[in-house]
Amino acid sequence: MQKRKGSDFAGLSVALITPFRDGVLDCARLREQVEFQVASGTTCLCPVGTTGESPTLSYDEHERVISEVVQCVAGRVKVMPGTGSNSTTEALRLTKWAAKEGADAALMVAPYYNKPTQEGFYQHYRAVAEAVEIPICVYNIPGRTGKNIEPETIARLAELKNITMVKEATGSLDQASQILTATNLTVLSGDDSLTLPLMSVGGEGVISVVGNIVPRDMIAMVKAYLAGQCVEACQWHHKLFPLCRDMLGLSTNPIPIKAAMRLLGRDTGELRLPMTPLPESGEKSLVQTLKRYGLL
Repeated sequence: MQKRKGSDFAGLSVALITPFRDGVLDCARLREQVEFQVASGTTCLCPVGTTGESPTLSYDEHERVISEVVQCVAGRVKVMPGTGSNSTTEALRLTKWAAKEGADAALMVAPYYNKPTQEGFYQHYRAVAEAVEIPICVYNIPGRTGKNIEPETIARLAELKNITMVKEATGSLDQASQILTATNLTVLSGDDSLTLPLMSVGGEGVISVVGNIVPRDMIAMVKAYLAGQCVEACQWHHKLFPLCRDMLGLSTNPIPIKAAMRLLGRDTGELRLPMTPLPESGEKSLVQTLKRYGLL
């Protein structure tokens, strides 16, 4: 496979949850989770994304989580924090902070709610890319943001030096194929269950939610495929698929993953409103899913 712009981020990146205790950031627990990922062999950590409940963190908290993760990692793995916003000024502030603190890249979600034009998307990313040196991953998740960044726009963005990756969460293999054909960007899956199909058309890994609890299994699947062991990769896909589908299908991310981590003794499971805990029926279903996988 040809080397692409962001190939050094190939493999498993984990979209970290943000741990809370009694409503405040639990930095000790955050550091525990970082150590767990480093020990598991994860390529890159992505704090303060959607999974990290970034919409309900204050600026100070958002910046503190970035700093804590970078300092705790201390260069052992890569760090690519979420720094996107629906305000270009806010995205600039957060991305500059991440760069200043020593992050390896920034994960920038498409501006949500205000539904920019394609030109608006382009100018938004360009403004940030020209203001920082670190690589930027364009995070395209129309189901959350309300609008797709079209492949033609991503192809324009690919011409900017430090736009190197796309987190592809459109659910469309056609869109992913179009980006991979038209650009030299590294494509990472934004849907756990679509990781292997995406890699089959040229994707190089995943920014994963289930990686919070089964990083070694996700790494095994990605490594098997990259090593040309397609049968083994497929076996891992079929093992992981029910966990991804049943867990992430129960409710909006990160509600199920936080519940799973509480059940596994790895987090309080606390969420911030407007996120609410799984109902009892959902929790029962989650317990069965975790038992079937062999985690409980």
